[in-house]
Amino acid sequence: MNNQKYEKLMKKCFALAKKGKGKVEPNPYVGAIIYDEKKDEILSFGYHKKFGFAHAEVDAINNLKGSCIGKTIIVNLEPCFHYGKTPPCVDLIIKKGFKKVVISNIDPNIKVRRKSVEKLKQAGIEVKIGILEKEGAELNKVFFKNMTRKMPYVMMKTAVTMDSKIALSNGKSKWITDDYSRNFVQKLRSSYCAIMSASGTILADNPRLNVRYKNKKSPKRIIFDPNNKIPLDYNVFNDDVEVILINNSDIKAPSHVQKISFDGDFEALFKKLYEMGIYSVMIEAGKGLNTELFKAKIIDEINLFMAPKIFGSGISFVDNIELNEIEDCIKLKDLKIKKLKNDLLVNAKIG
Repeated sequence: MNNQKYEKLMKKCFALAKKGKGKVEPNPYVGAIIYDEKKDEILSFGYHKKFGFAHAEVDAINNLKGSCIGKTIIVNLEPCFHYGKTPPCVDLIIKKGFKKVVISNIDPNIKVRRKSVEKLKQAGIEVKIGILEKEGAELNKVFFKNMTRKMPYVMMKTAVTMDSKIALSNGKSKWITDDYSRNFVQKLRSSYCAIMSASGTILADNPRLNVRYKNKKSPKRIIFDPNNKIPLDYNVFNDDVEVILINNSDIKAPSHVQKISFDGDFEALFKKLYEMGIYSVMIEAGKGLNTELFKAKIIDEINLFMAPKIFGSGISFVDNIELNEIEDCIKLKDLKIKKLKNDLLVNAKIG
């Protein structure tokens, strides 16, 4: 069968996998389809619904009315090899008599990586890898970063004018973008484990940093305030969600606030956050923290909302990152530009 047919089926797997968003973390998003190549017919499908529940392959097999023998299973991530919350999917696939396994991405987890593929081949099962590989990696970008770096996936969001200003020189910033863009930001927030901001932004705006949609969970809040500038009665310390306060003072924080110290090492800080169960972080801060995170090479992705306005002077979203050569600049890739209502959304990966 040609790749075009597999790509069409893999897109269906991606759509199934996305149904697990917000429910399966820290596991990846996975969908599976059982397919009869002779009849060109989808026989069943499944996806990983919740952490600890059946994996996508198992769900699809359980939903099948009939035999798996001689059939093809299409799955966006290499089947698991090890015992975790559930037994290895690769063993079940072999036991059920599948003829072919079609995969988008190899699992980056060292416990799995290519081991399942090799075991399937040794069992005489045909394995096809790399169908819509780039799209599959985008779907599971958080999981891939978690597995390869033991750090959260970090996305920076900022709202700027056409001349890249986030505020006037006097600090006023409400509102640069329109209501539509700000609602879009709410959706972004709801897809991240935590939202991180710093003292400058919080003191200027006293934001809530929550999600104002019904049935959408607000992310945890990470407050970067090593020098103890933010009063504890500010909105970010509300007890509606868990709060992580990065602070080097001896203040006594409320019971829902977990305080950790910071020694200047951002990579160590984000590895600590990962160990605390923070798998993805959205940065909503000013030029101070933004600049330090760029310099420390912490940022993976940027979403820049650009309003059709010009300030002429004011505060930029990033400051001096101490470059001496043009080739040393921060480079963006996979650039996407989307027209919203009145504003533009520029999305890009870093480096």
